[in-house]
Amino acid sequence: MASVKVSDRINAPIEKVWELIGDFGGIQRYSSGFKSVTCVGSGVGAVRTITLPNDAQIQERCELLDAARRTLDYSIIAGALPLTGYLARIQLAEDGAATRIEWSSSFEPKGISDAQGITMVEGIYAGGIKGIKKALGV
Repeated sequence: MASVKVSDRINAPIEKVWELIGDFGGIQRYSSGFKSVTCVGSGVGAVRTITLPNDAQIQERCELLDAARRTLDYSIIAGALPLTGYLARIQLAEDGAATRIEWSSSFEPKGISDAQGITMVEGIYAGGIKGIKKALGV
């Protein structure tokens, strides 16, 4: 089992950051590189289908959405990534006037090494955090 944890500081109030993260179906508001995103349902149990530029798809399910703790857990239930058993958590915490974000996951790489899986997922998270900062103008 491989695991990844990426932490960063976002110079925006936690409410503004949660507004983006807590919108499970609205990932395109802060993450680029997708051809389209559709979401069926809302809250826990919602499933979003992300279509990549090459038409490959990834399906993710919301496993936990806790506004009070500003925590989102989601799993990959099908798709193009070479990972199985993927479960991720995005958790926010106040850091003065800013927000501390921690994005972590565990998974089994499939057909690639642990190191390759870790590098790939770290890149996804770093890109997502960069997108959040850009969407918030910070």
